[in-house]
Amino acid sequence: MKIVVVGLGVIGGSFIMALKEAGYKDVYGIDVNEESLKKAKEKELIKEGFKDGKEIIKEADLIIISLYPRLVKQFILDNKENFKDGALITDATGVKKFFIEDILNILPNNIDFIFGHPMAGREKKGIDFASSQVFKGANYILTPISRNKPENLDLVEELVYKLGFKRVKRIAPEYHDEMIGFVSQLPHAIAVGLINSDVEGRETGNFIGDSYRDLTRIANINEDLWSELFLENKDNLLNSIDNFEIELDKIKNAIRNDDTQTLKELFIKSTKRREKL
Repeated sequence: MKIVVVGLGVIGGSFIMALKEAGYKDVYGIDVNEESLKKAKEKELIKEGFKDGKEIIKEADLIIISLYPRLVKQFILDNKENFKDGALITDATGVKKFFIEDILNILPNNIDFIFGHPMAGREKKGIDFASSQVFKGANYILTPISRNKPENLDLVEELVYKLGFKRVKRIAPEYHDEMIGFVSQLPHAIAVGLINSDVEGRETGNFIGDSYRDLTRIANINEDLWSELFLENKDNLLNSIDNFEIELDKIKNAIRNDDTQTLKELFIKSTKRREKL
């Protein structure tokens, strides 16, 4: 099977590393950054790299797109005449609903697009920070649509497990975006808010422990990607933020009113719910 990975940033780079470890040898890369292609080739993660890739796309059995959300549609638009008959496409995009219909409207009928999302990543961007280890034991989400062939869904799921993922969940695109608004985007918003709420100029680094370090790890954020993800899933994210603010207000009011009992009840509830995860 000839595999082409489009976009050799931190996630695309992690894909080609994991593919090599899993024994896939016929892997190629496409990226506008020549340095990323050079590094991937030198490390023997890909057979060859391309800035354009229109020729290699014609030969690809499987294409893994690891681009920013808005660029996925553009990639399909630019290459709709180039895909091999019966080719399979999947992606790694953090939002789904807003672009699936647009893509299906331009995608040739003989091409199957399995929309996917690895629940793994790094705070840094670029191939230098890629690692196959981020996939080990992680969750993976597939969002099947009516035109997907069962055998292609099974093929992608089998590949995902070979790359080291522990669990694959198949859900509707709408539910994916709702859950991602809570489990991924809300934590990033909280981390950014926490870091930015610090008093400017304090030597905070001399006082932090594991709690602050863990909570703010993802505040080191790719501003281009995450601003796009936030806005393309704004309704779900805003709903998650509203619910979080309700719970934070409960804590604020209990503190303001010296309400020990309510604080304990909230702490006990969170402990039990966290243990269930």
